[in-house]
Amino acid sequence: MTTKQLPHLVFGGELVSLGGTEFRDLSRLDIVGVFPNYASAHTAWKAKAQSTVDNAHMRYFIVHLHRLLEPGSTAESAPGQRT
Repeated sequence: MTTKQLPHLVFGGELVSLGGTEFRDLSRLDIVGVFPNYASAHTAWKAKAQSTVDNAHMRYFIVHLHRLLEPGSTAESAPGQRT
Protein backbone atom coordinates (compact mmCIF):
# COMPACT_ATOMS: atom_id res chain seq x y z
CA MET A 1 0.00 0.00 0.00
CA THR A 2 1.33 3.41 -0.99
CA THR A 3 1.28 6.27 1.51
CA LYS A 4 -0.79 9.25 0.37
CA GLN A 5 1.25 12.30 -0.55
CA LEU A 6 0.81 15.21 1.83
CA PRO A 7 3.01 17.96 0.33
CA HIS A 8 4.09 20.83 2.59
CA LEU A 9 5.80 24.08 1.58
CA VAL A 10 8.39 25.75 3.82
CA PHE A 11 9.16 29.41 3.18
CA GLY A 12 10.07 32.53 5.07
CA GLY A 13 11.14 36.11 4.98
CA GLU A 14 11.52 39.27 6.94
CA LEU A 15 8.28 40.62 8.40
CA VAL A 16 7.21 44.25 8.59
CA SER A 17 6.25 43.89 12.26
CA LEU A 18 6.74 41.24 14.91
CA GLY A 19 3.03 40.67 15.43
CA GLY A 20 2.02 40.35 11.79
CA THR A 21 2.50 38.17 8.76
CA GLU A 22 3.14 40.89 6.14
CA PHE A 23 6.53 40.50 4.50
CA ARG A 24 8.88 43.44 4.09
CA ASP A 25 9.78 42.43 0.50
CA LEU A 26 7.96 39.57 -1.28
CA SER A 27 10.68 39.42 -3.94
CA ARG A 28 13.14 38.31 -1.24
CA LEU A 29 11.13 35.37 0.17
CA ASP A 30 13.24 32.33 0.95
CA ILE A 31 11.50 29.32 -0.61
CA VAL A 32 13.07 26.44 1.31
CA GLY A 33 11.20 23.76 -0.61
CA VAL A 34 8.29 21.37 -0.89
CA PHE A 35 8.41 18.30 1.35
CA PRO A 36 6.48 15.02 1.15
CA ASN A 37 5.17 15.09 4.72
CA TYR A 38 4.90 17.26 7.81
CA ALA A 39 7.83 15.63 9.62
CA SER A 40 10.36 16.47 6.90
CA ALA A 41 8.88 19.96 6.46
CA HIS A 42 9.15 20.57 10.20
CA THR A 43 12.80 19.50 10.18
CA ALA A 44 13.56 21.99 7.38
CA TRP A 45 11.49 24.72 9.06
CA LYS A 46 13.29 24.24 12.38
CA ALA A 47 16.75 24.39 10.78
CA LYS A 48 15.90 27.62 8.93
CA ALA A 49 14.23 29.20 11.96
CA GLN A 50 17.23 28.41 14.15
CA SER A 51 19.69 29.74 11.57
CA THR A 52 17.94 33.14 11.59
CA VAL A 53 17.37 33.45 15.34
CA ASP A 54 19.45 36.67 15.47
CA ASN A 55 16.91 38.49 13.26
CA ALA A 56 13.68 38.89 15.23
CA HIS A 57 11.75 39.93 12.11
CA MET A 58 12.67 36.81 10.13
CA ARG A 59 9.98 34.12 10.19
CA TYR A 60 9.51 30.78 8.50
CA PHE A 61 6.20 29.05 7.89
CA ILE A 62 4.88 25.63 6.93
CA VAL A 63 2.01 25.62 4.44
CA HIS A 64 -0.07 22.47 4.18
CA LEU A 65 -0.33 22.28 0.39
CA HIS A 66 -2.37 19.10 0.58
CA ARG A 67 -5.13 21.07 2.31
CA LEU A 68 -5.19 23.60 -0.51
CA LEU A 69 -5.22 20.87 -3.16
CA GLU A 70 -7.96 18.88 -1.43
CA PRO A 71 -9.93 21.25 0.85
CA GLY A 72 -12.34 18.53 1.97
CA SER A 73 -9.55 16.17 2.96
CA THR A 74 -9.59 14.68 6.44
CA ALA A 75 -5.81 14.16 6.65
CA GLU A 76 -4.70 14.41 10.26
CA SER A 77 -2.47 17.22 11.51
CA ALA A 78 0.42 16.62 13.81
CA PRO A 79 0.10 18.27 17.25
CA GLY A 80 1.37 21.82 17.28
CA GLN A 81 1.21 22.32 13.52
CA ARG A 82 0.86 25.85 12.26
CA THR A 83 -1.62 26.27 9.46
